[in-house]
Amino acid sequence: MLTKESLQFLDDLKKNNNRDWFQDNKKRYEIFKKDYHKLVSDFLDAMKPLDPSLELLEVKNCTFRINRDIRFSKDKSPYKAHLGVWLSSGAKGQNRSGYYVHIEKGASFIAGGFYSPDPDQLKKVRKEIAFFYEDLEAVLADKNFKKEFGSLDFDENNSLKNPPRGYEKEHPAIDFLKLKSFTATQKYDISEVTQKDFVSKMSKKLIALKPLNEFINRALETEEF
Repeated sequence: MLTKESLQFLDDLKKNNNRDWFQDNKKRYEIFKKDYHKLVSDFLDAMKPLDPSLELLEVKNCTFRINRDIRFSKDKSPYKAHLGVWLSSGAKGQNRSGYYVHIEKGASFIAGGFYSPDPDQLKKVRKEIAFFYEDLEAVLADKNFKKEFGSLDFDENNSLKNPPRGYEKEHPAIDFLKLKSFTATQKYDISEVTQKDFVSKMSKKLIALKPLNEFINRALETEEF
């Protein structure tokens, strides 16, 4: 759980997203940062017994800096008015499938899977789907996955209009092969963040994504011949 004071800090930061305000509220930020790291630690304690691949993760591996990268953004707000928790077995610098918790007023969600792979990674995942699509279908048909997430995320921004190069439109897994990211998402109300059972409740939901993460990471670890 997060304290109400931490959520209020994020709310105030969103309304006053500038360096002067942030410097004037540096003490509040330090308290918020400790609370954030405690939340991440609690998620690690809850998730590691459920997914041993996370065993070597530390808090520093799962947090995000509050400073925004504004080099290529029209939005020049210097700070993030939300926080995220990222749990993935990938080594530092490696993009892998994992679990994500997003906390933001009006836009909170939990998710998992593989977001925005680079071209080589996307090629590997599509190849795995093409050859072992029945394995993916079994993952998505699992009752726990269907209960919590329903299906993978499909929208016009995340899916090609035409089959990717090298695949026929008649392929039985063509809808999955058209995807550019392989994620599943569930929204929740930010009021849940301050409840004592928040971490345990969300961890029970997130672990339904473990077979999906394993399928994707299996593809990424396959050597090309």
